[in-house]
Amino acid sequence: MSQDVRHTPVLLDEAIAALRVQPEGVYVDATFGRGGHSRAILARLGTTGRLIALDRDMAAVEAAQRITDPRFTIVHSAFSAMSRVLEKMGINRVDGMLFDLGVSSPQIEEAARGFSFRQDGPLDMRMDQSRGQTAEEFLATVSEQRLREVIRDYGEERFAKQIARAIVAFRAGGGRLTTTRQLAALVAGAIPKAEPGQDPATRTFQALRIFLNQELEELSLTLPQCVDLLSPGGRLVVISFHSLEDRIVKRFIRAQQQRDRMPPHLPIRAVDLPRPRMVAVGRAIRPSSREVAANPRARSAILRVAERTEAE
Repeated sequence: MSQDVRHTPVLLDEAIAALRVQPEGVYVDATFGRGGHSRAILARLGTTGRLIALDRDMAAVEAAQRITDPRFTIVHSAFSAMSRVLEKMGINRVDGMLFDLGVSSPQIEEAARGFSFRQDGPLDMRMDQSRGQTAEEFLATVSEQRLREVIRDYGEERFAKQIARAIVAFRAGGGRLTTTRQLAALVAGAIPKAEPGQDPATRTFQALRIFLNQELEELSLTLPQCVDLLSPGGRLVVISFHSLEDRIVKRFIRAQQQRDRMPPHLPIRAVDLPRPRMVAVGRAIRPSSREVAANPRARSAILRVAERTEAE
């Protein structure tokens, strides 16, 4: 229970306000985490409202099972399986969806999960520890070129080449990376100049986590499902924590909005063009300076909102 208390949802008030919860509506919390957003949604639902939460982290699912509210259902699943999950429950339309794409505080603070370089733990990094390849297993076999690509593309690390070379050289010398601090030290030694105020291992750890959990692929697979599942007037609310995620969300909303743009040099009347299926609601929202001061992990968060239209 203490882990639940330590986790502070980012942009909680803003996200719930953007979701525009209707008392009798049906909602999806696609990233339960430790339930801060779910509890806020439940507090606004009426007696016939319903909330379905998903999470692929079994620790999060166990935490969710403490909620005994009959309006609430938790499912152990990646959010990319949302359509199948809802179909099995007989639900084909919902009134709102909320995604908090950040790593939860308990995940970071539990050394055994391997997400953080600030404390020593095994190199795991899997969101769902019941399946998939660990960071240790990946680093033991990956080629130098592929590792460089992962660190560069998913971590936006300018010293990806040097880091990949150092890891492969360590392995060639008979070493095996098994702990977070071991990897962090190796990365720090490979970087000629660290960014001020940032640990040298930050981008490499981010890259490995995103790659191993297929976070960007999951998001890209899920957003089109949201359009199909949302009722007209329903809201999609997404909180992202780095530019790669936010770019996917921003471009997706823009693409849905631009379906009614006239293609150049085509004999199509504007009235015959497909109408936008979603429209952006307001501008992107960032945490206040007060929230960042109280919760430094909020500093990179950005919230985007889109609303489903009547168009099909």
